[in-house]
Amino acid sequence: MINIFSIRPKGFNIGNDVIYLGLNHFIRMAFKNNFNVISIPATSKYESQKKAGLSSQTVYEINQFGHGAIIGGGNLYENSELEIDPVALTALSRPLMIFSVSRGKIYNKNLQLVDRTDVMTDAKIALLNTRANISLSRDIATHDHIKSLGIHTVIGGCPTLFINEMPQHVVPLLDSDKTDALISIRTPSLMSVPTSFQYQVREDILGIIRLLKNKGYHNIRLLCHDHRDIPFADSFNLDYLYTEDVYTYLTYLRNTRLAVTYRLHSFVPCLSLGIPTIKISYDQRAISMLETLKLSDWNINMVKQNVLNEVENRLNNLKDLNNLCNSLKKNSWPNLRENMFKASERFAKLVLEST
Repeated sequence: MINIFSIRPKGFNIGNDVIYLGLNHFIRMAFKNNFNVISIPATSKYESQKKAGLSSQTVYEINQFGHGAIIGGGNLYENSELEIDPVALTALSRPLMIFSVSRGKIYNKNLQLVDRTDVMTDAKIALLNTRANISLSRDIATHDHIKSLGIHTVIGGCPTLFINEMPQHVVPLLDSDKTDALISIRTPSLMSVPTSFQYQVREDILGIIRLLKNKGYHNIRLLCHDHRDIPFADSFNLDYLYTEDVYTYLTYLRNTRLAVTYRLHSFVPCLSLGIPTIKISYDQRAISMLETLKLSDWNINMVKQNVLNEVENRLNNLKDLNNLCNSLKKNSWPNLRENMFKASERFAKLVLEST
């Protein structure tokens, strides 16, 4: 039996679990024989236990009981989300793949994109990527940054773009939970944007709700990806949904007519599931991901554009998104899928050769 250690984000955001489903889909396709995936948190800051990341303890276990290790997917080059012990990393004796990991800048008070204060150092990023047998960057900005360090990496996109390929575990819903529109929110205080834009988010959401009602979307709910969103959601005179079960979460997305979202990992799965969706972005991670998907023109940059005007424009032109996605499914997105599939196949080959 092959043991693959998956070192991944296990924080509060349900999006991390959607990414993990997508990752496992590509691993299942690559390995032809039986295998186990052993999931380890990338950082101990959300966990009661201390076993996390590429520490001396986890690397010892990988070397003893594992046959390979995967880092990702997720925002592991920032937010202090991945713990790395350089000595332990050097001692890792199993194949290592970095899968769909991102690094993104944020807007400062002058609306310039700058590095986060908690970004992983270039030295540590270089160390990790040099040790990795395979490096897949999630988006163009991450790819270009790692390439600037003199390291080879390939753009893989996000595996949630192909969540429709997986067997669909549909959770029964009450009719009242089948919505006309879902608004995926993020608590403004957790957005790395200037304070004035944080204050504007609530007014924008109230305006979006009015706009949706005027357009005939009646059963509207807020969708929380993180329990820290609940106090913000509760401040609106509107029902909200929250779940820690990834299959229930995906069922909510499947059972809406429209998703308006501040969250990347409701937007991308909706693209995969054929649900009309509108993305509002506020940092380079999302902006670059939409550029990678060839959907930059569909993106709404909340620090550069009038959110309500842009949402209304997209509501009036949802057919354009459908036509664009149909084209991208034939021409562009298959290249991203091929990059992830080939990387997973190569990783499986390395693992099997080393056993």
